[in-house]
Amino acid sequence: MDAVPPAAAQPGDAGRPEAIKAVPVRHPGRWLAALVVAVGLGGLGYSMATTHNYEWDVVGQYFTSTRVVNGLLATLVLTALAMLIGVSLGTVLAVVRLSTNPLLRSASWLYIWFFRGTPVLVQILFWNNISALYKTIVIGIPAGPAFFHFSANSVITPLVAALLGLGLNEAAYMAEIVRAGILSVDQGQHEAAQALGMTRLQTMRRIVLPQAMRIIIPPTGNETISMLKTTSLVSVIAYAELLYSVQLIYSVNFKTIPLLIVASIWYLIVTSVLTVGQYYLERHFGRGSARELPPTALQRLRRMLFTFHAQPPEPPSSVPSASQRHDQR
Repeated sequence: MDAVPPAAAQPGDAGRPEAIKAVPVRHPGRWLAALVVAVGLGGLGYSMATTHNYEWDVVGQYFTSTRVVNGLLATLVLTALAMLIGVSLGTVLAVVRLSTNPLLRSASWLYIWFFRGTPVLVQILFWNNISALYKTIVIGIPAGPAFFHFSANSVITPLVAALLGLGLNEAAYMAEIVRAGILSVDQGQHEAAQALGMTRLQTMRRIVLPQAMRIIIPPTGNETISMLKTTSLVSVIAYAELLYSVQLIYSVNFKTIPLLIVASIWYLIVTSVLTVGQYYLERHFGRGSARELPPTALQRLRRMLFTFHAQPPEPPSSVPSASQRHDQR
C-alpha cells in the first residue's frame, strides 16, 4: 500500500481564499436623526410635565366624570350607527353602480356625486334645519294617497339629524370603497358562478363579496376611525357627544385646555382600540392571499424578548480541507 503524503504537502492549500470578513455599513445619518427625534420628544415631555398651564390635576378630575363618560358613550353610539348606515347603503349603491341598467347606474352616480361634493358639516346643518323647508314629512305615493304624516320638528331630532348627515355622507364614500373591492375580483369568478347556475345576487353574496373583503376592510377601518373624529362636528347642533360635553363644562369653569386634553385622550384611546381591531380583521380576511400572515403585536414583543439571535453557522466551504482530503483517501 502506498504511503499517504502528509496533509501539509498537498497542493492547492496555499491558494485557498481567506474567509470574507463582513463589515456592517455605517449609517451616521440615521443615528443623528434618531438623536434629534429623541431630544425633541424629551423636550416636549419635559415641557408638558413642568408647564403648570396644562393643569393635569384638572385633567384627572374630569377624565372619568359622568358628563364626559356620557358624551363618550354618545360618540360611540353615533359612530356605530352612522357606519352601519354608511356601510349598508354604500354596499347597495356600489352594486347598483355596477348594474347594467343605465337609470339605476346614473341614480347611484348622482347620489355619490352630490354627497361627496358637499361638506358634511353643511349636510348636518341642513338636516337639522329641514323643518324650515318641510313642515310635515309625508310618506305615500306621489300625487296620490299618503300613508303617514310626521311633524318635521318632532321627527328630526339632533340625533336623527346627526345620523342622516354622517350616515348618508359616509355611504357615498363606502360605495366607492366597495365598488373598488368588487372590481378587484377576477372576472373569471363571475363567469364560473354563472356557469354553476348562480344568480347575480348569489354570485355577489357568496363569491364576490367574501373575496373583496380583503380590499374593503383596510379603507373601511380608516373610515371608521375618521367617523369617530367627525362626530365632533355635530356639536354645532347641540348634540351632547364627547366634544360638546367638554364644551359645556369649560364654558362654566373656563378650564378650556385641560378639558380639551381630556377629549383628546379619549379620542386617542378609542382610535387605538379601533386600530387594533382593524389589524386583526385584516389578518382574518387576508388568509389565503399570503403564505405567511404578518405577526401580531404580541408575537413581535414575544420574539423580541425571548428570541436570542445566535451567530449563524458558517456555510460549508466548497474546497475540501486537508484533513477531509486525507479522510477521503
